[in-house]
Amino acid sequence: MSIIIQEVVKEYGSQRALNNVSFNVDSGEIVGFLGPNGAGKSTMMKIITCFIPQTQGKVSVCGFDVAENAMQVKQKVGYLPESNPRYDDMYVKEFLSFIAGIHNIKSPKERVAEVIKMVGLDIEQHKLIGALSKGYKQRVGLAQALIHDPEVLILDEPTSGLDPNQIVDIRNLIKEIGKTKTVLMSTHIMQEVEAICDRVIIINRGKIVADDKTENLKTIFSDRKLVIVEFKEDVDPKTLSKVKGVQSVTQKSNTLFQIYPEPKKDIREAVFKFAVDNQLNIISLKEEEKRLEEVFKSLTKS
Repeated sequence: MSIIIQEVVKEYGSQRALNNVSFNVDSGEIVGFLGPNGAGKSTMMKIITCFIPQTQGKVSVCGFDVAENAMQVKQKVGYLPESNPRYDDMYVKEFLSFIAGIHNIKSPKERVAEVIKMVGLDIEQHKLIGALSKGYKQRVGLAQALIHDPEVLILDEPTSGLDPNQIVDIRNLIKEIGKTKTVLMSTHIMQEVEAICDRVIIINRGKIVADDKTENLKTIFSDRKLVIVEFKEDVDPKTLSKVKGVQSVTQKSNTLFQIYPEPKKDIREAVFKFAVDNQLNIISLKEEEKRLEEVFKSLTKS
């Protein structure tokens, strides 16, 4: 196991940010660590990376206890916090050489050149960090996390604030890195989790509420399928919600609706009958499997 978390508690005065949290991450896994704001994600990551101590419980990384062997843990871990700390008045290559020196890396010039190529900073390596786009600044952050060739990579919101093209670039980079390293990453972008992560851990109010492979989670919670229907005419959502088997209706426009059926109910025939009875024309009617976003909402709603 690369990361072992055993009954971890973290308290800030009277507030309990983590409440008996336990999970393991195997070598070579890319794990999405999800939860609403304030759920305890960043706190857990800071404990794993030795930035703050836990109140109770045990945490080990690559066999080293974070409380007793912090230096060895830091040698094994690369960390990109959400804030992405940088020296914006330094040049990219200069900054990475500085970080390499902190880690006492042998052959630093060769390693800096290797990491620059790995994260796609070749063209930007002679620029000031402050002059880079946000996407390239994130690449610099990833490069500093990778410079000492860690076995474990901890990424806190690695694509926060990036445009769609930058998100795809960073996503592909993380997938490539994950082939040889253990990656634990937090994000609020569900499509990103489905595209990158082998497994998902969901935390809510300091407790783990789900831990399984991404596809398994969607299957376990797919006791009902979302029905999307578009009519040619305007339809009153209150009338549509009275159709037998319908639990709730979300109106997207005057003619487009998302219908949530009762568990294990197929309501397509009932919706079609509703349209016939009310002399309505259906343009499209389709079912969708429950998405990870819906699973997340159902597990973390108040």
